[in-house]
Amino acid sequence: MADIALLTQLIEPEATALGFDLVRVKMTGGKSDPTLQIMAERPDTGQLTIDDCAELSRRVSESFDALEADGRDPMPDAYRLEVSSPGIDRPLTRPKDYATWAGHEARITLVEKIDNRKILTGDLVGIDGDQVSIDVRGHTRMTVGLAAIHDAKLTITDRLLAATAPLSSDGADEFEEVSPEADADHPHDTDTNDNDALSEGQK
Repeated sequence: MADIALLTQLIEPEATALGFDLVRVKMTGGKSDPTLQIMAERPDTGQLTIDDCAELSRRVSESFDALEADGRDPMPDAYRLEVSSPGIDRPLTRPKDYATWAGHEARITLVEKIDNRKILTGDLVGIDGDQVSIDVRGHTRMTVGLAAIHDAKLTITDRLLAATAPLSSDGADEFEEVSPEADADHPHDTDTNDNDALSEGQK
């Protein structure tokens, strides 16, 4: 199993060097399609362009290649690398996110039920220390610790769309890379449309 804490430590300096904030590092796809997802943003826009995604992907790939050559490969098994910006219905992964997006609707999934509720949906109030407060729709204000939160993300509302304009609600620009070994015959095939750029070519 991938060590997310280690991967985050390796990836964050590469994002910072480009002037980006790292939002999340996550593994998806299980054994059948292991995918390393990197989510980052420019502090001033909250998004990345396709070129930004491609540049971060290259930096991370080069960093991992150097570690592999030194016998310290952080991802020894085959995987896909996916770099994206958060999009409007962004995940809330850092304490500051709960302050930045106070007043907007969010969906918080808890590790375990609190007051017989596993999912809290409502307007974020903010964060005090490590305690997040949310006005739960149809219920009351609840305060939970960050450690009790399994997952949290904003939900798209008219308020959020107005606050994030002119960001697109179509989703994040995305760049995916797969190693040359995974497709030796076509290591750099590219398919581009209005919202995404996909390039095959990573370990």
